[in-house]
Amino acid sequence: MPRTSTARIYRGTPRNLAMLARRLQAGEIVAVPTETVYGLAANAFDAAACGKIFAAKGRPASDPLIVHIHDHRDLARVAEANAAAQKLARKFWPGPLTLVLPKNRAVPAVVSAGRSSVAVRMPAHPLFRRLLRLAGTPLAAPSANPFGYISPTTAGHVQQGLGNRIRHILDGGAARIGLESTIVDLRDPQKPRLLRPGAITLATLEKALGRKFVTVRPAVHLAKKSAGLLAPGMLPRHYSPRTPLTLHERLAGAEVRGAREACLLIAKPVHRRRPKHVFWLDPRGDLRGAARRLFATLRRLDDGRFERIHVELAQGGGLADAINDRLQRAATR
Repeated sequence: MPRTSTARIYRGTPRNLAMLARRLQAGEIVAVPTETVYGLAANAFDAAACGKIFAAKGRPASDPLIVHIHDHRDLARVAEANAAAQKLARKFWPGPLTLVLPKNRAVPAVVSAGRSSVAVRMPAHPLFRRLLRLAGTPLAAPSANPFGYISPTTAGHVQQGLGNRIRHILDGGAARIGLESTIVDLRDPQKPRLLRPGAITLATLEKALGRKFVTVRPAVHLAKKSAGLLAPGMLPRHYSPRTPLTLHERLAGAEVRGAREACLLIAKPVHRRRPKHVFWLDPRGDLRGAARRLFATLRRLDDGRFERIHVELAQGGGLADAINDRLQRAATR
């Protein structure tokens, strides 16, 4: 925790939620829990308040924010929803799915990086939903961490990273999913695109919509010149620890050549005794558990004074794609 921390962590009591809602209405920023990762929220219709998010994180103006809504009726306040978007919203909201749609004029340019579209979702975390209802306005919120660093999945992570830049953190416990939301581009419902994989998988989306999606890679997106990125989480380098990462299809521990290198496996190894340099994400290799613990474990290893971290990629599709997406960006230098 930074010695100069000005941030206070609040329990989700009715009194605290009412106070934090007033702070948001007054143009302040508040770190909030979601089922994916912790976010740094501001009134989505207040350009000056949203500007405070960029300043606190050191986030470039070209990287847009996700607007979070409380109710399906709020979607029309921020975006123009077509039939495909309405279908996916009914199926997956509240939940970890973000839709990119043409934006309503009420959404300021700072939120959308100057583009005519906006990213929007309805979160499932009960405390965040109560705060949204009390605030009475959609809230724009990226992850609550210094820009480019490992995403926070606890209130303590937020305080460690932004404790000297913000004042209010709502504690909702450890994030249930642990990876940022799936993002899909539905501006053209006939040509849906997957911009960022997440807990709602590509196969699940295609089955729900009855249509194939095009998967957009970050490098392809960034090659297109525009006023800003189409959606958050599109940079090729992101979620990155200070310690260099080396990725492996399979990892047994022999790849480590020095005492100051660590191994991070998906599943617990079969060794009777765990070597000091070997860590894992889930005892049985369950990908939901691995995803939930990924960022917290990377933070712990980043604080372990290792010179390098060797990381095993997840196998299979679905959630493995989301885990590997985060690891590949974290390893990019």
